[in-house]
This record gives sequence, C-alpha cells and structure tokens, in this order.
Amino acid sequence: MLLVAVPAIFVVAAAEVLQDFAGALGGSLAGDAASTLGAGWAAAFIAGTLGLFQATSSRGADRRLALTGLGPARVAASRITASLMLAVIAASAGLLALLARTGIAHPWHAAVAVLAFAVIYLAIGILVGSLIDDPLEGSLAVTFIFLLDVFSGPGMTAEAAPYSVSRKAADVLLTAGLGGRTDTSAWVGLALITFGALAAASGAFVLASRSRA
Repeated sequence: MLLVAVPAIFVVAAAEVLQDFAGALGGSLAGDAASTLGAGWAAAFIAGTLGLFQATSSRGADRRLALTGLGPARVAASRITASLMLAVIAASAGLLALLARTGIAHPWHAAVAVLAFAVIYLAIGILVGSLIDDPLEGSLAVTFIFLLDVFSGPGMTAEAAPYSVSRKAADVLLTAGLGGRTDTSAWVGLALITFGALAAASGAFVLASRSRA
C-alpha cells in the first residue's frame, strides 16, 4: 500500500502544494512541471525510508554473516544489491504514478532520472542509518534532508539554490517531462552524483561489517 499511496500523493496532492509554496517563495514551478517533479520526490522519499531501515535492521545480521567468513565485501555487495532492488521498486512506483497523471515527452529519460532520485536517497537513508542507531531519529534526519532538498529544488525560489543533492536528477526529469533536450554535461553530472551516492552507500555497508566482525 505504501508504494501505491505515496507516489499518488506526491504526484497529485503534493504537486499542488509544491506549486503553492513555489508561488509564495517567488518560484515558477507549476502545472505539469510540479507533477513531474512529484514523481522524483515520491521515489526519493520511499527509497530514503527503505534505505534507512535496511541499514538499521541489518546490523546484527551483518555481524553474524561477516563472522561466518563471508567477509565485509561480500556482505556489503549483498546488501547493496538488495537495496538497489528497493530503489528500482520505488522508482517504478513514482514513474507509474506520473504516467497515470500526465504524459511524458521522453519516458526513458524520465525513468533514468526517477531512478537516480531513488538511488541518491537510498544512499542518504543508508548513510543516516549507519550513523544513527535510533530509527525514529534517523527517520527525522532523512525527512529533514528531504525537505531541505525539496525547497531548494528547481523552480521553488526566485533564485536557484547554490546546491541540492538531487538537482541534477530534477533538471533531467523536468527536461524529459516537458520535451526538452538533455545535454551531455547534464547526463555526466547525473551519472557522477548517482554513482557517487552508490559508492558511499556501499562503503557504509563495508565499514559497518568490518567494525562488527
């Protein structure tokens, strides 16, 4: 139910809220652009939450698996593979909600961008879960990062924020949804931050396994 309800809320209801906040902050986000970004935020929120609980719930199992001789690298590889499957599910849910709401000019480009949203926030959830033991505190931390990122996203204010973790994914998603052409530099930037996030998440699992072995 979560994978169905959250994307629908973000793409439909939250899109209107984003539009209202953007107007209040002097931004230009509106209409289909808000709905399109909503799909990315839906995937991000789901993946961040799943990544957090993947990290917090795997501590004991990681320790035991490492002690059996599997080694930190193999344990981390298994964890990151399972986490990526969660990211794909979250991205698919967000994209399907967007397709049900509105058309997409470049659906494959949009799919890559939504998946990037999911992977980036999956990594954020894993990193937060690796640093914060309490699930409630971790959830609040992920939510805080998420909200900061949303309100510094494209079109939310009159002037672009100097940095946001999902900016590259948001730019590609908006361009894909509105029928524009994504240039090579945007794809390179998106790939760098996405694979960087994936590497950070993998490193967190490796370090956690070593420290508990």
